[in-house]
Amino acid sequence: MTDTTTGSDWEHLLTAAFGRLLDLPFAEADPAADHAVRIGGNMLYETGFGKDPAWVGPAALSGAEPVRWEGFVFDEADGTFAFDAARSIFEFRVPAESGSAFPAAFVDAVDAACFVPRLIRGADLAPLVEQHGVDLTGPAAAGTWSVYFPRLVSDGTLLGALRAACVLGDGPQSLVDFGAEPEEEWQDALDAIPHPGLRAHLAFFFTDGTDGLMPMGEDINLHVLADLGCHAVAGFEDGHGQFDATVVRLSRKVSGIV
Repeated sequence: MTDTTTGSDWEHLLTAAFGRLLDLPFAEADPAADHAVRIGGNMLYETGFGKDPAWVGPAALSGAEPVRWEGFVFDEADGTFAFDAARSIFEFRVPAESGSAFPAAFVDAVDAACFVPRLIRGADLAPLVEQHGVDLTGPAAAGTWSVYFPRLVSDGTLLGALRAACVLGDGPQSLVDFGAEPEEEWQDALDAIPHPGLRAHLAFFFTDGTDGLMPMGEDINLHVLADLGCHAVAGFEDGHGQFDATVVRLSRKVSGIV
């Protein structure tokens, strides 16, 4: 029998599950807040994806097309991560020896558009690239930029961010039974989820980190973004430092929302 749980029923099911597992007060969440999923870990950089030219093509920076990562960490899932380059944050640095790679006016414009020194949103970088006719995908630009905050595509809500972090779609058709064994401390909360497919899917994110992911706890380091008013809400990581997905409530200064 086909599972037709969608719409508000699906959202209610997910909200109740995440609320119980992560003790998240959805009822008190600010509907105007911008929640993002940051992907991190050694895998992102060991594969070179954090500096892949796909990030800075015009269609990606403008938000017209997502950036796809083929290095999908969930072998059982069919698909790739989709990143929002326009709402991701880039670190832009032009070493003195590479200064001739770009027009001086472009470098000055980027510096002026950074919300703090060297950090700029893709959406703010996109018009400058077009205006100055700069190609950030070419070899001359290599080493001048990297993705500081790789942001998954999501709708900005807390539930939307959690869904993206846990590769959950609009309904049960997105569920995957990873065959993961959860840590005992999470078993009661998982058992309370009435939907068996969702229960099996989420178990992957509550393991000991060996054959799945594990909750990151309260000590999530956001580095400079913490000083700018951003707060980590939840996160999942493997036990080897290769991958993590962190749900972050961004401050207005960082998200660009006015």
